[in-house]
Amino acid sequence: MKAQLCEVLGTPEVLRYTEMDDPEVGVDDVLVEVCASGVNFPDGLIVSGNYQTKPALPFVPGSEAAGVVRAVGANVTGIESGARVLAFCGMGGYAELVAVPATMVFPIPDSMSYVDAAGFAVTYGTSYHGLVDRAGLAAGETLLVLGASGGVGLTAVEIGKALGARVIAAASSTDKLTLCREHGADEVIDYTAEDLRTRLAELAPGGVDVVYDPVGGDHAQTAVRALRWGGRYLTVGYASGDIPKVGLNRLLVTEGSVHGVLWGAWARRHPDRNAENMRSLFDWYDRGALHPHVDGTYPLTEASAALDVVMNRKARGKVILTSGRNQ
Repeated sequence: MKAQLCEVLGTPEVLRYTEMDDPEVGVDDVLVEVCASGVNFPDGLIVSGNYQTKPALPFVPGSEAAGVVRAVGANVTGIESGARVLAFCGMGGYAELVAVPATMVFPIPDSMSYVDAAGFAVTYGTSYHGLVDRAGLAAGETLLVLGASGGVGLTAVEIGKALGARVIAAASSTDKLTLCREHGADEVIDYTAEDLRTRLAELAPGGVDVVYDPVGGDHAQTAVRALRWGGRYLTVGYASGDIPKVGLNRLLVTEGSVHGVLWGAWARRHPDRNAENMRSLFDWYDRGALHPHVDGTYPLTEASAALDVVMNRKARGKVILTSGRNQ
């Protein structure tokens, strides 16, 4: 098979498109012929050596893929050869073939394209887990999403609306905020042109119930201070490159809480619950409640360029690699 191989750590340009042996399929695995792969911010952190997961060199990056099942291990039931699936592989997605534990492979609806499916698991899985499992976001509550036009941010906007919340989306340009409104945001804040604290006081004078933060950086403290009584702050990632420090005293006086959201690790620990989440998300997609936004597609041969776009926060929504197979 062909794949993008990381042999030395560094910027996305270190990836090398090369021929490799096909992956071995264990008794609990599913072999997927990859039609499309999602490109995610953690992929770049892994390639640079700056992520909590540090695989041995050389490795093939790529945490999610979609395609056709070509083989199943002896212990696998419920998934058959020829099925259209998405897979959370953790590693190995930037390739023509990937072997994935069957618990992380999910048949996709007939209505879902491989491109939509390739970018679905990580972003929608993370946002659903964060907003439902961790924060318990309820209808009628107010949700603030920081970095709302990015991959996970935009899915948080959609899921927040699907749950019946009032959604305030914060992003860094008019174009990005227009996209957020198109995906259901009730209110928007341009935090490059407006003061976040002032605008939140105007839009939510009583505070917000949940903050969804995949960015970190300077706005985290402001967001924590905007929590109402019993508010929940979700720390999802640090796309700004800055891990924030927040005042615990503010959480004390509002009985607020901070929740870490690491969907991939949780999904592996709780595969049955994760499968239920994915079924709910597929149902919403099939009913038209979710509309994945793909900012751009690149051939697998141009994975470095695609990853560079994501790492420089130039993408709105998802960036996808396509293999040219079964499109």
